[in-house]
Amino acid sequence: MRYASKTGNAASVATDCLVVPRRTAREVAAAMGVTEHVGLVLDGTTSAPGSVARAYLKGRPSRLLIVGADDKDADAETKLAAFRRDAKAAATAIAALDVADATVCVDDFDAGKADAYTKTRTLLAAVSHAAYRFTPYKSTKTQAAKLRRVGVLSRQRAKARRALGHAQALDDGLTLAKDLGNQPPNICNPTFLAREARRLSRGVGNVTTTVLDESKISELGMGAFLSVTRGSATPGKMIIVNYKGGNPGDKPVVLVGKGITFDTGGINIKGSSGMDEMKWDMCGAASVLGAMKAAISAELPINLIVVAAAAENMPGGRASRPSDIVTTMSGQTVEIMNTDAEGRLVLCDALTYVKRFKPAAVVDIATLTGAQVVALGPQASALYANDDAVADALASAGDEADDRMWRMPLWDDYQSALDSAFADMKNVGGRAAGSIVAACFLSRFAKDFPWAHLDIAGSAYVSGKGSTGRPLPALFEYLVKAAS
Repeated sequence: MRYASKTGNAASVATDCLVVPRRTAREVAAAMGVTEHVGLVLDGTTSAPGSVARAYLKGRPSRLLIVGADDKDADAETKLAAFRRDAKAAATAIAALDVADATVCVDDFDAGKADAYTKTRTLLAAVSHAAYRFTPYKSTKTQAAKLRRVGVLSRQRAKARRALGHAQALDDGLTLAKDLGNQPPNICNPTFLAREARRLSRGVGNVTTTVLDESKISELGMGAFLSVTRGSATPGKMIIVNYKGGNPGDKPVVLVGKGITFDTGGINIKGSSGMDEMKWDMCGAASVLGAMKAAISAELPINLIVVAAAAENMPGGRASRPSDIVTTMSGQTVEIMNTDAEGRLVLCDALTYVKRFKPAAVVDIATLTGAQVVALGPQASALYANDDAVADALASAGDEADDRMWRMPLWDDYQSALDSAFADMKNVGGRAAGSIVAACFLSRFAKDFPWAHLDIAGSAYVSGKGSTGRPLPALFEYLVKAAS
């Protein structure tokens, strides 16, 4: 998808499809000389947030999409929420049309206090999601969206152009993140992820990719990581991509992603129902690689390091057993009470590893617990942090990107659930507060830097449909703000 800034007025812009809000539709129709036809369409259709009326015209544009309602009396927050619904509805309608080019009259939409930058970002994020298709393994290809270009008509040209650049970068990152997440596990294994990570640095002077194999991982003392990957015939990888877009002395932001490319549960094997969804257990890694892609595309002035802890969790003669005790890179010991709580085992060594970068902040992202889904559903990711400034920045970014997260408690009262009679800690607690206890486990390896943990088990994918790319919109917004 390509995005562009357009000039002129709505009545004369060259496009296949013109998108306007209901409140200015009659005015635009009069300027185009189609007042009667558009009036009949408006009179015969419903006015509500998220509604779309279609007028078919001769010549260009051949389609006029009339979106939403005209609620002048709503408050700013309600208007923004309505605009988000309108943007999603318009994007879905555009992607379904047989047109290659569409233009949206952004200024005409009332989104409360949102300016052209915010409205453009919101609209184009919706277009990115609506136009995305994943069909490489279909012998009979599903009809791809014909849409190739989306233009934005705005008098606030500087803000619109800045938004276009960021929207294009986010689209690049989301496409990568979703593609990685939707790959089948016989293709997307740790070696595949490492190869895709190397592509990010190819031909880019300020980006380097380092891949640690199991011998180097062992040399570093990452016993927790190796306890997960030892049951698989496919070796694990610790993947590090380093982007130096900021000043040499600036501390980097570090993103760490859980990359379990398939999770059987190991010896504590999962039930067969829903196990196919465990190919999405690497969506944390996919999101951080997507964030790197977006940062590079946007040329953000920031130093960014992303780490993908990539492994398969498989049963086998060499696999870890319940009650095994392993030594982590930090020197702390862990009694493995459940081999299906493997994500925290690869992440704890990754968190210890990134201490060497002297980070400004570390955010780990993981499809970590089913308990998060029970607590928050797909609407919000769970946010934990040992630093209020990092937590507030992430939550604010999520709100602005319409990629919400909810801060959860990380009280010391929960830590005792991890007490072990034989090691420094267990890798699981009981049934209560599962997402919180998992975050408590990770917090023990993140004491030396500002840290946040995002549990995205409910938001990372939709059963039967595919990867959502979340929380990449929030992460990218966080990086944009950090870079400024």
